[in-house]
Amino acid sequence: MGSKKKTKSRQIMAKQKKRNTRIFYLLLITLVGVGFLVFFFLSLFDYIYPPADGRRGPVVKEEKQKVKLYFSDLNERFLIPEDRYITKRKSPGDNVKELVVALIGGPNTDLVETFPKETDLRKVNVENGIAYIDFGRNLIDLHPGGSASEMMTIYSLTNTITINVPSVKKVKLLVDGSALETIKGHIDTTKPFTINRELIVGNHS
Repeated sequence: MGSKKKTKSRQIMAKQKKRNTRIFYLLLITLVGVGFLVFFFLSLFDYIYPPADGRRGPVVKEEKQKVKLYFSDLNERFLIPEDRYITKRKSPGDNVKELVVALIGGPNTDLVETFPKETDLRKVNVENGIAYIDFGRNLIDLHPGGSASEMMTIYSLTNTITINVPSVKKVKLLVDGSALETIKGHIDTTKPFTINRELIVGNHS
């Protein structure tokens, strides 16, 4: 009789132990699965929205500013402003760079672009009220040429910068770090340019 009770007791303990083992492994599998899902979604988020500096940190919302970009009309006679929002930077040089990049990107309306879209912007430097804009050689190679086109390129750049960045009074074009004599042989570009309001439609900034 006693041996039957002991046998039954051992069977009950074995079943309980087996049940506890199953629960333990089930919890372990659940925890591993949850951990994997968390890791997967964090990795996916970082892949889609990578931090600018490669490190995780608080998301900083960039402040935008409204500017006017000057593009050519269809006849390449006048410059017409197009309102745009670009990232606001702390230094005049960085603000100038944002403007030039947007200008190279071309208009969002039916206006005419004043730079070849493949134009390389190498460097921007602002000193003593002059913005030195250093382009790659392809500005010359890809430019369509003609006095009207050259005029639109020069003054769309100059007017856009001087109107939107008040501390800049003149704009000097460079190519590969050296002074540019002319884009395609029609207009002398050896000296810095100042704003030309006569080319703006309506003559308003």
